[in-house]
Amino acid sequence: MISEQLKSIIRDGEGLTVEFKECRDQINRDVYETVCAFLNRSGGHIVLGVDDNGNITGIDADALPQIKKDLVTTLNNSQKINPPLYILPETVNVEGKNLLYLSIPESSQVHRCNGKIFDRNEDGDLDITNHPDAVAHLYIRKQSSFSENRIYPYVRLEDLRGDLIQRVRKMVRAENPNHPWGVMNDEELLNSARLYQHDYQTGKEGYTLAAILLLGKDEVIQSVLPHFKTDAILRRANLDRYDDRDDIRTNLIESYDRLMAFVAKHLPDPFYLENDLRISLRDHIFREVVTNMLIHREYINGFPAKFIIGTNQVVAENANRPHGHGRINPSNFTPYPKNPVIARFFKEIGRADELGSGVRNLYNYTKIYSGGADPQLLEGDVFKIIVPVTAQATAQVTAQATAQATVQVDKQDIIIEFCKEPKTTSEIMEHLQLTHRENFRKHILKPLLENGILHMTIPEKPTSPNQKYYSKPKDPNHV
Repeated sequence: MISEQLKSIIRDGEGLTVEFKECRDQINRDVYETVCAFLNRSGGHIVLGVDDNGNITGIDADALPQIKKDLVTTLNNSQKINPPLYILPETVNVEGKNLLYLSIPESSQVHRCNGKIFDRNEDGDLDITNHPDAVAHLYIRKQSSFSENRIYPYVRLEDLRGDLIQRVRKMVRAENPNHPWGVMNDEELLNSARLYQHDYQTGKEGYTLAAILLLGKDEVIQSVLPHFKTDAILRRANLDRYDDRDDIRTNLIESYDRLMAFVAKHLPDPFYLENDLRISLRDHIFREVVTNMLIHREYINGFPAKFIIGTNQVVAENANRPHGHGRINPSNFTPYPKNPVIARFFKEIGRADELGSGVRNLYNYTKIYSGGADPQLLEGDVFKIIVPVTAQATAQVTAQATAQATVQVDKQDIIIEFCKEPKTTSEIMEHLQLTHRENFRKHILKPLLENGILHMTIPEKPTSPNQKYYSKPKDPNHV
């Protein structure tokens, strides 16, 4: 989180969705009660290193690593928070003092802390364990809000795809090498991801609709939701029917893969540089569109989801449980989780951003991709995203990129001239006034080596700390 945003939260003070804890050299015991209350109510922000009056006291630097480790371990411990939660606290420096920030999502389940159920109001965290009416209301609110939590007691672990679960482990390790899911067995991972639940009202327990949609075998998904599909359509020449089509009826992970492949097949991806780094405008935009279709859909509704590429726009639409109606304004909208378990799962595997940030990226990149036009996000019983796509717009982006690419070629000439004598990576970066080592190695140095423009002084040891790079003089006889 950017420190300015955190300062704004601190200035506004504590309330229904904001809590401060001093935690100078150890964790306050009641932090976990607040986490539980936020999960059970509307989510919220917890800031450690701030007192009740909003004074920034900070966390001792020596105690910070242990506090952070204890938070992650305890939140993922079902003996403390049940069902457990995987959250990474974010270290933020404000006014020269270290703070820890926790963004707690609204959960689709009822959580307990030390066996007690906590709820949240303006006055703080309330223990409602011995108040049957309040507990019953909490369960009803959770179940009525999120159909992804429907339990299917006859679904077994063997009805889910083991190869997909293994793929998930690889994906979370790629995002975070120390992610707890990476070392859990299948059942532990599914429990941690809240895909196996117990309904304390009916006594039912088992795998949920979210588990089936994310990891289920195709025949299991179709048995549970016979209407489930995503229809990807290309409609440019044949406007009455279609020019190409993919009828997708598989799990959400592979549905994402197939939709993004359909995008890559039929939509242009003009060259574009952002801060000297080439990015795919197309992938940035449609990653958000496709992810939104999959994680915010109301799956018990039989409306077939559609992704239609037309001559001048792309339209994505899916069934929705609306929270308001009309066009969404990114400057003042409040994001609301439609399927928080599925959304969290996609975030952990690196296919979704924090709730709300993806929409802002969608607007920013669509303006560039479309030559200035905004996308439209329409909230209603059917949620619709319209992304303008025109040949003229992509031509404008290409023209802009051509100018940027010229700058990149100039940079290549500078490197060739500078490396007539062997130079280290640090020396080249300093000469170019670059600071991001990984971007330099991946997007500048690597292509120059692959194209034979630069050469290594120790080619048999590419990662040697003594490695330098040099350019060969041009052959005067070569035309």
